[in-house]
Amino acid sequence: MRTPHPHSIVFTVWVTLISQLLAGDTFPQLHPKPVPDEVYLQEIGRQVPSTTALTSVAVNGTNVFVGGETGVLELVANGWRTVPVIEGAVHQLVTLDSFTWALTASGVYRFDQEWKKISERPATAIAVHRGIVHLAEGARLLRLAGDSMSDDGAVTNAFPIHHLVSHQDLLYVQGGERLTTLNGKTWGGLDEYGFPTDEGWDWGSLPSKQVRDVVSLGNRLVLATDRGLGVLRGMAMTTLRGEQGLPYEDVRCLARGFDGDLWAGTSRGAIRQTGGRFHYFAGQRWLPSDHVHAITVSGKSVLIATDGGLGIIDYEPYTLAKKAAYYEKEIEEWGHNRLGLIQKLEWDAGLHEFVRESGDNDGGYSGDYLVAESYRYAVTRDAEARSAATNTFHALRWLRTMTGIPGFVARGLWVVGENGHKATGGSGGYPAEWNPVPGGKFEWKGDTSSDELCSHFYSTSRFLETAAQGDELRLGREHLSAMATHLIDHGWQLIDLDGKPTRWGRWDPDYFKTDEGHFDRGLQCLEILSFMKTAEVLTGDPKFAAAYQRLVEMGYPVHTLRQRKTFPPDSVAHFEDQLAFWSYWNLLQYEQDADRRALYRRSFERTYEMLRIEQQPWYNFVHQVISSDDSEVPASIAHLREWPLDLRVWSYQNSHRTDLHTPDGYQTFLGGTRPFSPREREPMRWDAWTMQADGGTDGKDVVEPSSWLLAYWMGRYYGFIAAPTATDPALLTVEHSLHRELGAKPYEGPPRPQVP
Repeated sequence: MRTPHPHSIVFTVWVTLISQLLAGDTFPQLHPKPVPDEVYLQEIGRQVPSTTALTSVAVNGTNVFVGGETGVLELVANGWRTVPVIEGAVHQLVTLDSFTWALTASGVYRFDQEWKKISERPATAIAVHRGIVHLAEGARLLRLAGDSMSDDGAVTNAFPIHHLVSHQDLLYVQGGERLTTLNGKTWGGLDEYGFPTDEGWDWGSLPSKQVRDVVSLGNRLVLATDRGLGVLRGMAMTTLRGEQGLPYEDVRCLARGFDGDLWAGTSRGAIRQTGGRFHYFAGQRWLPSDHVHAITVSGKSVLIATDGGLGIIDYEPYTLAKKAAYYEKEIEEWGHNRLGLIQKLEWDAGLHEFVRESGDNDGGYSGDYLVAESYRYAVTRDAEARSAATNTFHALRWLRTMTGIPGFVARGLWVVGENGHKATGGSGGYPAEWNPVPGGKFEWKGDTSSDELCSHFYSTSRFLETAAQGDELRLGREHLSAMATHLIDHGWQLIDLDGKPTRWGRWDPDYFKTDEGHFDRGLQCLEILSFMKTAEVLTGDPKFAAAYQRLVEMGYPVHTLRQRKTFPPDSVAHFEDQLAFWSYWNLLQYEQDADRRALYRRSFERTYEMLRIEQQPWYNFVHQVISSDDSEVPASIAHLREWPLDLRVWSYQNSHRTDLHTPDGYQTFLGGTRPFSPREREPMRWDAWTMQADGGTDGKDVVEPSSWLLAYWMGRYYGFIAAPTATDPALLTVEHSLHRELGAKPYEGPPRPQVP
């Protein structure tokens, strides 16, 4: 009997695998319970600056009023108009029933179509209780009779009154650290021994004696203090502080929300408590100043008075599908897409506009967009999605062919003469290496690192398996083959124009003998094994199987076990997590040897456990596909919903917060205490660190939303996220992105040449 030729065996295995791959992944079949794409409320922030501190705010219909030290201002368009009737510092602005009241040092004013002065006597607090308007004057409680404050039936409290609150059929009176009730003309009550008491609770105590505000919220009376919130239910007082999740304890004011939620203003931002969670709004994204004096809620809009002006947060119904549509428009309308490459934007101070940045990893980051659009096409069969995917695929191929070095891909692309930012720095602190493309219209960035190859291998393989058609299948295999061949021919190194290996393009044994290489070898071994295995399976060329076997014989697999470094912490580069997961994906999908796969799987699970606390959806979805575990899906969905629509990188601070503790069930390995919601930090690529407490660039950068789109469409493709059930177009699509006029100008340079 004739023994089959080894190449025939390899070809047969390759044909079988290709057939499987084109029909879907070789990972275990998933049967997740999809999370419904339900309608949620998306926060959309805007600001109206002021040259004076705003200490109060009220809304009456379409009228918005704010108070300060010199009187009342009315919001007109995006500016302010003085209300001439009102004089003196404003103590309180509040809308009760259909009237807005202004309590000032010069008296009491009421708005009903127009402002009118009701009393020359200043009042310190106001409330409507049982249909009667009550006003406090020092320690005295008066009623409004007609258009004036009446002394008839006035009662005197035991302490000066700062706040009046109608709550559970009683009128609560607060001043200083004291809280009592008025029932008819009876103040307070008796304790169980029959002694008079004006303390409103029998059990518990206030977080602090410095009470700033009181609000009625269902069956709770909530008190704001400098050390958190006091919550009175019945006659029992409990506290909410950092240990209970309150982001900041120095609370200055309170307001009822629109959905049974509570708003708290602090000296370091605003807080929303809803559904048992706290949402923190601070920094340039949300507020003109972090010192909050007053909050009011009108419909589904929250107005926040600060030292620097008015912050407004509107809540608009969204689905994740609608958010995906929004970000698709953002990419085009803000000018992120240039010649098929997806780029972030930077502010140019000289031009006074945003421009595209030609940076270190344009090809790598564009790979996220290629995979996102490939998944989108596989889910929707939308021709526009496939067109976007193929456009970027050919752009990535162009990055390889433009260098003139077989199999060597460029980091990025510069168009000669364009208005943009051309990276001046390279790897390891060296200058950038820009090289001309024949024809004089373009330049390519050299000194390519492993980052680019990881992205190219991952994104091209996903494109081949989900969206490629016709000749694209051949071109994709050629792209993978060329890159892998370069590495084999040059002894596991990326060799640049100067004939030398690039700064971060080494996977050879000699490199691993150096101190730096010894530190890097876990990740580098994972990468090169993944490259060779991917090329072996998707091209069917036996030389890649032989190359992979040589790596195995040199002991590369065992080094992958601890590829994720944990010490010293300041040497850990978080962007390497994405490189690792790009590499894990292909290696674990294509490896057929059970023992090696078990080793890689153990490495993967070790790495994921270090990342799990960050609750980043893309990492979670990759793990859930490989491990058939969907326990982190709810956190992933929450993360996607909490991304802001405004993708400018505003500066933020979280290191001062009082809720900096590690969530139950998670462990930290690399510093930090907890992840932060995207609304509390910045939009991000998946190579960033969600546990970074402070950061941002004052809004001078705009991140492309490719990472979000990648995670969302991956979730849809694998069934973690259900298709939306809403049919109203307003919940599924958008007409345009916000502030699109701020984006980079449309690209008007030479077209991309056809790539052979």
